[in-house]
Amino acid sequence: MTTALIIAGGVGKRMGMDIPKQFILVNEKPVIIYTLESFQKHPKVDQILVVCKEGWIDTMWAYIKEYNVSKVKWVIAGGSKGQESINNGVQFLKDYCEDDETVIIHDGIRPLVDELVLSDVIVKCEQYGNAVTSLPYNEQIFVKKTEETTQQYIDRTILRRVGTPQAYKYSKLLWGYNKAIADNVGMTDSSYTNTMMVDLGETLHFAAGSDKNIKLTNTDDLALFKAYLKMKE
Repeated sequence: MTTALIIAGGVGKRMGMDIPKQFILVNEKPVIIYTLESFQKHPKVDQILVVCKEGWIDTMWAYIKEYNVSKVKWVIAGGSKGQESINNGVQFLKDYCEDDETVIIHDGIRPLVDELVLSDVIVKCEQYGNAVTSLPYNEQIFVKKTEETTQQYIDRTILRRVGTPQAYKYSKLLWGYNKAIADNVGMTDSSYTNTMMVDLGETLHFAAGSDKNIKLTNTDDLALFKAYLKMKE
């Protein structure tokens, strides 16, 4: 059994919108539905849990039913930050996931995750116990000396940039969040499951990534998403 845990608890401040960005309509379809449809279509994804911004659960269910995303079994409320929302989902799944089952965590505002990326994350997790979507880092990274100057750079060949989807065996995921909360480790605003697991001493395994798998955080990202959709027409 493979479960997708989709995090859709964000807001639209950087988009300049008065609704959560996952509910922005693109070609008359909400962003979150594009995301969910990728998981709906994947043959190895069995069920979906959506962690939604509080107050928007009824709206989420209405869209799920309208677009017939039948693999969505549950929609629950998120927390005040990403890690709290993921933990809400992890704790909720205690009654629905066996220890050795795979759980894929994905940002609801990454609507262009493709089948190859999802497949590789699932296969690598089954093989190693976890898998994180990753890509080479192709830009130069410099360390600030002051706000205006630098004298040091990081060799980009030693870097990988990671995002979602990411997958873990459920027992490891539950252990990780319980320990992180108990020890106050890796639960900050800037933390995510991957960084939390590294903070807890875990070794992570890279899986395939895609440059198309953009995260919609501002209006430029939204324009890029629309451009990708137009290319597919």
